Amino acid sequence: MVVLKSIALAILIIVGLDATAEFIDESKMIKNNYGVTNVFEYVFTTLPSSISEYFPFAVLIGCLFGIGQLSSSNELIVIRASGISKYKIFWFALKPVLLLVLLVSLSNEFITPYLDQKAEGNRDYLRKGSSFQTSVDGLWINDGDQFINVSAVFPGGVLYGVSRYTIDSERRLSRASFASRAVYNESEKLWVEENLSITIINSSSTSTENFVTKPWISDLTPEILTINFLPPEALAIRTLGRHIDFLDKQNTDTTTFLLPFLQKLFNPLLVVTLTLIAVGTAMGPLRDSTRGYRLFLGVVFGVSLKIVQDLLGSFTLVYGYPIILGVTIPICLCLLVGFILNRAR
Repeated sequence: MVVLKSIALAILIIVGLDATAEFIDESKMIKNNYGVTNVFEYVFTTLPSSISEYFPFAVLIGCLFGIGQLSSSNELIVIRASGISKYKIFWFALKPVLLLVLLVSLSNEFITPYLDQKAEGNRDYLRKGSSFQTSVDGLWINDGDQFINVSAVFPGGVLYGVSRYTIDSERRLSRASFASRAVYNESEKLWVEENLSITIINSSSTSTENFVTKPWISDLTPEILTINFLPPEALAIRTLGRHIDFLDKQNTDTTTFLLPFLQKLFNPLLVVTLTLIAVGTAMGPLRDSTRGYRLFLGVVFGVSLKIVQDLLGSFTLVYGYPIILGVTIPICLCLLVGFILNRAR
C-alpha cells in the first residue's frame, strides 16, 4: 500500500507539472472560438496520455520513495532479519505495480487514443471557426485521383471541413468540392457528406452544384484517417499492428510505426526492471539517504533513461539497424543494473 500511494503521488506531481506547462503553451494558441475554457478541456482530456507517457518514471520515483520510507523507519531491517530476501520484497512491491500496468495498458488500448483524437479534433474545429473552406491546415491525404483535406477528425468517423480536389489524366484540376461535415456509415461502408458544394471545372467554364447530403464512396475508413491524424505513439497496439501488416503487404516501409509498436509492447517489461532497480537502490545505496535525494536521483535516472531510449530509437531508424535493439537495449541495461543492486550486500 505504501508503494501504491507513493506511485500515485509521483504520477500526480509529474503529470500535474506537465499539465501546467501544457496549459501555458496551449494558452498561446487561443484563437476564434478556442478560449481559456477550451484550453482547460483540452489539457484535461489529454491527461490519460500524459499518465501513460510518464508512468514508467513515476513507478521508479514512487518505488524509490515508498521503499526508502520503509527503510528509513527500519521496517525493512526487521523484514530482512526475519529471513525475507530482497527478491521477495521486490515481488511484494511489484504486485501493485502490475495492477497499475494493467490499468494503463487497457487505457492505452481503449481510452487514450479516443480521448486524444477527440481533444485534437475539437481544438482544430474551434480554432478554425468559420474558416474551414479557406484553410490549408489539417489532414491532407491522397485517395486515387483525389487530394483530400480534412480540417478536423473526430472519433467514430465524423469529419469537419472536407475539401476534395480531383485531378484528371493531364494533371489538371477538374473538380473541387467542399462539405461542412462528413459522417461514416458503418453498415453501408460509405461516407455521407453534408452541406456539399461541388464545382466542376471545364476548359472554358465552371459549374456549381449544391447538395444537402450526398453519399461519398471511398476506400478511406475512420481507422485510416485516425492513423494519419494522430502521431504513431498515440495509437493503440492493435491499430499499429494492423497498419504494419497492411504496409507489409504493400511492400512499404514500416519503421515509423514499428518503433512505437515495439515500445508499447515492451513497456510493461521496462516498468518491471525499473521496479527492480528502485528496490535494489532503496535498500542499498540510498538506505540512509533523505527523501529529497531519492527524489532527485529518481528524476535524474528517469530523464537519462528517456534520453537513451529516444537516441537509440532514432539511431536504429537512421542507420537501419534492427529496431528491436533500440527498444530492448535500455531494458536489458536496467535489468542488469537491477540484478547488481539486489545482489549487493
